[in-house]
Parts: sequence; C-alpha cells; structure tokens
Amino acid sequence: MTEFSHRQIMVILGGLMTGMFLASLDQSIVGTALPRITSDLQGLDKLSWVVTAYLVSSTAATPLWGKISDLYGRRIIFQAAIVTFLIGSLLCGFSRNIEELIAFRALQGIGGGGLIALALATLGDVIPPRERGKYMGYMGAVFGTSSVLGPVLGGWLADGPGWEWIFWLNVPIGGVALVVTSYALKLPHVRREHTIDWWGAGVLVAAVSSFLLYVSWAGPDHGWLSAGPLGLLGGAVATTALFIAIELRATEPIIPMDLFRNSIFATTNALAVVIGVALFGAIIFVPLYLQIVMGMSPTKSGLGMLPMVVGLFSSSIPSGSWVSRSGHYRPLPTVSVVIVFGALLLLSTLDAQSAYWQVGVYMYVFGFGLGLTMQLLTVIVQNSVDVRHMGIATSTVTFFRSLGGAFGASVFGAVLNTRLAHHLGENLGSGAGGQVNTNDTSAIQSLPEPIRSTVIDAFSSSLHDVFVTALPVVAIAFTISLFIKEIPLRGRSTPVPAEATEL
Repeated sequence: MTEFSHRQIMVILGGLMTGMFLASLDQSIVGTALPRITSDLQGLDKLSWVVTAYLVSSTAATPLWGKISDLYGRRIIFQAAIVTFLIGSLLCGFSRNIEELIAFRALQGIGGGGLIALALATLGDVIPPRERGKYMGYMGAVFGTSSVLGPVLGGWLADGPGWEWIFWLNVPIGGVALVVTSYALKLPHVRREHTIDWWGAGVLVAAVSSFLLYVSWAGPDHGWLSAGPLGLLGGAVATTALFIAIELRATEPIIPMDLFRNSIFATTNALAVVIGVALFGAIIFVPLYLQIVMGMSPTKSGLGMLPMVVGLFSSSIPSGSWVSRSGHYRPLPTVSVVIVFGALLLLSTLDAQSAYWQVGVYMYVFGFGLGLTMQLLTVIVQNSVDVRHMGIATSTVTFFRSLGGAFGASVFGAVLNTRLAHHLGENLGSGAGGQVNTNDTSAIQSLPEPIRSTVIDAFSSSLHDVFVTALPVVAIAFTISLFIKEIPLRGRSTPVPAEATEL
C-alpha cells in the first residue's frame, strides 16, 4: 500500500466526501417527501416501488462499478457514476406520473450504486484498516450532515417550491463533486491487461431484477404462488446458478467466487444482507407514521426524524475511534443488532395515541444501534482481503446490504398494503374500506370523523405489523454476528493476515 501523509489523505478525503454527500443526501432527502410525491402522482400504494427501483438498479450495478474501478482506476469511474446519477436525478424531477418516476429512479440508482462503494474503496486504498477509524469520523460527518439536512430540506421543498427540486438540487451539488474530484483524487493506478466479464454483469442484473421484482409483484397484488411471480422466482434461481457458473470460469469475474472461501468475507456479507433488510425495511416507514398517523407536514416530519439522526451520529464516530485505538471490532456488530432489535420492539408499540417524545426516544435508540455498524462492516471486509480485491470487496458489502434493503422495502411494503387492506376492511367493512383513498396523505387528514380516526388507526396497526415482521429478521442477524471472526486490523507495515489471503 502506498503511504500518504495526513495532508494528502485529507485532500483525497475532500474529494470522496463530496461524492458521498451527493449519494447520502439523496437517501435522506427523498424519504420524508415520498408520501407527498406519491400522493401528487396518485401512487401511494407504489411508495415502496420508488425505493425498490432505485435499490434494484444500484444493487445490480454496485459490483460492476467496483470491478471496473479495480481495472481502470477509481477517479474516472467515480466521476462516471456521478454523471449517471445526475442524469437520473434531472429526469426524476420531470416525472409526470408514478411510472416515470420509478423508471428514472432506476436510472439514478445505476449511478448511485457506484458513489458510496467507490468512495469507501478509495478510502481503503489510502488508509490502513487500523487507522481508518480516525478518518471514519469525517465520513460520519458527511452522513450526519446530510441526514440532518436531508429530511428537513426534503420536507421544506415538498411543502414549498415543489418536490421536483429534491432531485434537481443534485445537479449543482454534483457539479461541485466533479470539480473537486478532478483536482483532489490524484491516485496512482497500475494499468494491466484485463477483460470485463460482461456476460457475468448481464446475468447478475437479470438475477437481482428477477428476484426483487418477484418480491414486489407477488403478495397482495398477484399472490406469492401464482404463475407470474413464480416464473420470476424461478428465473432468479436459474440466473443465479448461471451467474455462479460464469464467475467460476471468467478471467476477470465481477465477484470472484474464491472470496467466499474467506469466512470473514462470507459471514460479514451475510450479516450485511440481513441488516439491510431491517434497515431499509423499517426506516422508510417512519416518515409515513409521522405524516399519516401523527398528522405532520413533510417539513415537520423531516424535523421529527432528527432523533434517529442524532442517535446514528452519536455512536458512529465514537465507535470508529474506539476501533482505531483498540484494534478490536468483534463486540460491536452483536451489540448493534441487540440495540436495533430493542428499538424495533419499541417502535412496534406505537399507536395513534402515542406522544412524540416516545417516537423520538425510540428513533434515537434505533439510530444509535445502526451507527455502531454503519461503516464497520466495510472495514471488517476490507481488512480480510488482499488489497488487489479492495474495490470488489468493498462494493460487494454495499451490494449485499442494498440487496437486503431492496428485499426489505418490497416485503415490508407488501406487508403494509396487505395489513392495511385487512384493517380497513375489518373496521369499515370491505366495501367502505375499498372506497377510501389511501394514496393521498392530505386526503386522509381531511376525511370526516369518525372515518378519519378509523383510517389512521388502520395505518397505525399496519405499521405495527411491519415493525413486528422485522423482529425475526434482526434475530437472524444476531445469530450471524456471533460467527464473525476477529483478526488484527492491518497498520501501515502490518503484513496481510493469513485469513485475509484465504482464497
């Protein structure tokens, strides 16, 4: 590994932080505005699709960005990801219906799949794992700032100038990111003969898309075992098997299968999948609770999300510093999962009569638990592989976390829609429940009593069901976390551990 001075690292870090700010702001700014966006486009029932479309494309594209950056160098590929993200953002703002928005979010996700993964991979190139915790604080500041700014800004734009500006705002920020990365990311790269596994990339996209579309289309719309969804599931299984076969023979595989012989790599990525399910599956529904059940505007619900952000911020930086000082990481994933389980259990107790202080405390606990492992899983994987696999190893963690997130968003979206229909039919009668427009948050608030209270209670009960459904998933994450091995974190002169070369 080339040694860089602290000043050089800070310059490189400045370039990475601008790109990461672009991606992390998008994740937080869209969430609080989603109920308003989908209401305006008459597609609240497709809210999870807006999230899933982005996650499907970003998940499928992430390993490809990582592999190509290993071959061609980080900077030019990082900038290509920024440009792709900006084109998708611009088109999202011009969406005229929910279907267009979903399609353009998918394009935006292709670029977004490379932003955070490539930034973290570059960080892994220049900073040894033992010292990385000190600099993770700066990355935490990016996520913290965007997480605080995003919900408030997203709510204000949705209430004021229009939700379109949520996407158009990315353009000037992305322009700054392109300029800064052009000057800051001056990294050595050794070019070598290579081939790109385009067949593997195409089959991977088909496998991920088939699986996530099965989850999205099945359930309340078509049934989990009907012919159409089962065809997608069968296609997902077949293309996954084909992808593995292609990767075992490829000269430059997108995801080298030998990496999974490394027990730390395999176990940590398994945990990333399950954490992703719980994270995205639960977090996108909190703004829905604040706006529909508590009657907050998008701006107020953005401010209402601050306790979760403060919790995340207050644990991510201290935990990173502790890892750097001690050289140990083993206890943190397990502790994190236990705290997240407790937070989801608390969130499941909320109802239409809950006070906001309760919601705030529960969100703080949830954020605190997530902050303990937000970046740690990446550090663990980077420390366990040879430096030549840094890009693909980093992007693989992001890939599996996003895969879990897309799965969680789809499954819990299906749970919400199914349980909402059940609770409305139970409380209003099947005929009356079907006549209530649940696709418009403002229309719900203007319903006459006692129908309004009944609908709000139905939403509250449905969100309770979502949080309860997430609990077994987190229990699985706890079990997986117990099997993560600990090896010494590499320093500047530390040789690669045996486990890190177990290929």
